[in-house]
Amino acid sequence: MTWERERLPLDLDNMLLRGCTIRNTEECHGLVIFAGADTKIMRNSGKTRFKRTKIDELMNYMVYSIFALLILVAAGLAIGHAFWYDEIGSKAWYLFDGKNQDANHRGFLSFWGYIIVLNTMVPISLYVSVEVIRLGQSKFINWDLQMYYSEKDTPAKARTTTLNEQLGQISYIFSDKTGTLTQNIMAFKKCTIAGRSY
Repeated sequence: MTWERERLPLDLDNMLLRGCTIRNTEECHGLVIFAGADTKIMRNSGKTRFKRTKIDELMNYMVYSIFALLILVAAGLAIGHAFWYDEIGSKAWYLFDGKNQDANHRGFLSFWGYIIVLNTMVPISLYVSVEVIRLGQSKFINWDLQMYYSEKDTPAKARTTTLNEQLGQISYIFSDKTGTLTQNIMAFKKCTIAGRSY
């Protein structure tokens, strides 16, 4: 950077990242570098994508489908009730309830009545049951003695209940050659490819 005919070097010692604050400084001259929407920090500053497991996606799809089916069944029953009341119920003196409501209004009210009566079709307890099962399986991962690393006295620790659903779903393994990250202590035990065990 050239300032008042003096060339000043720019290196990591005098570079501030986004979000840093300068204190106890009366005057500061700076230069903006790597600005724009395509920079790494701007690409990573957007909304985080919520990760869902395949079982979560399947359960959501099933619950949405069952809820849509519930609405269709309740609408069909309500339309049938409106036709029945118009043809038979309004003419039967022994079914008169003292309310002068037409068939459409009674059909609308019966729609909400059928929604309340048939709401047990939607398996909300399925989410609770699956979460309890996941919690139990994560406890089994923590208690597994085969996953205990005795050299560093480190047991397995499942920090999320959905960890067991991700096991066995590995498509690619990226590893460095020098062993600085993995220490070259990975041991291949078993895998299944296209139904054949190796």
